[in-house]
Amino acid sequence: MSRKRELNIQHDQFRCRGAMLDLQQLLDQRHVARALELYYQSRSRLGMSGSHISKAKGRGVDFEEHRAYQAGDDIRSIDWRVTARTGRPFTKIFREERERPVIIGVDQSHHMYFGSQVSFKSVIAAEVAAILCWLTVDNGDRVGGVVYSDAASEMVKPRRGKRSALRFLSLLADYNQNLVSQHKPSADSAAKSSLRDALEHIYRITRPGSTIYLVSDFSDMDQVCLKYIQQLSLHNNLSCIFIYDILETQLPQPGVYNITNGDEMDTIDTYTSQVRESYHQAFEEKLENLRTELTLLKIPLISLRTDQVVLEQLEKWNQKTP
Repeated sequence: MSRKRELNIQHDQFRCRGAMLDLQQLLDQRHVARALELYYQSRSRLGMSGSHISKAKGRGVDFEEHRAYQAGDDIRSIDWRVTARTGRPFTKIFREERERPVIIGVDQSHHMYFGSQVSFKSVIAAEVAAILCWLTVDNGDRVGGVVYSDAASEMVKPRRGKRSALRFLSLLADYNQNLVSQHKPSADSAAKSSLRDALEHIYRITRPGSTIYLVSDFSDMDQVCLKYIQQLSLHNNLSCIFIYDILETQLPQPGVYNITNGDEMDTIDTYTSQVRESYHQAFEEKLENLRTELTLLKIPLISLRTDQVVLEQLEKWNQKTP
């Protein structure tokens, strides 16, 4: 890729920054998706399950029948055992590989409406979902998804073509912009897991053999959510994308800071090293617990920061993947 094109892609990435985004910014992520596909056109995975990175799907893996060898058949398909037994060359016929439905679950809850540098978590989540959506469209697969907030969730059923992608991205843009006016949930509603509701929705409509992406900070992950994830992973390719902000990993420079949740004000003193270390350790334990639970289920986890270019992070993450 030329340096000029790479700079243009990065410029498109940084347009999709701030506290909110619109539909046009999600449409622009198609350029990023195409750039990403160039990097992985010779690989079948983006460090994640699924086959939509490469357009060359290859021969289907499901055997269908034998038939007599014909001139022009691939000699690699010859069944030598049947040939030896019958004395005539026979070849294996494989069922054509069908397009794989791709379902993208995107968290647009109140805890995603946060960011200390460059962008909010909700924006990064929407950006990643748009990239995955366009990768799927360009590969000719069916795409759909679930976008959810604290109060609601909506589904776009997987279908082929740009129309389904536009419906999904339009819904995603609406949910993202509604976060600006969304009230902080009450104590009762805050105790309810929006991730759980979204997973239940996905579980009801997902057919075996689908590819599923969950994009969230997983702050409301519980055992019920984990059970749904386990069930979905049994017959589908499922990947989790963890979005976080640098301020969640460590407190700011020593000082006294005013903080607010939108309704109440308080102060935090970061001069004490013990407080700073405890804060950092709590984040590391949360991430490690999530990673351990998903690893046991053989589900990949990708971690993305809000202050870095998503394209670059996906490239670096893939380089670590065997």
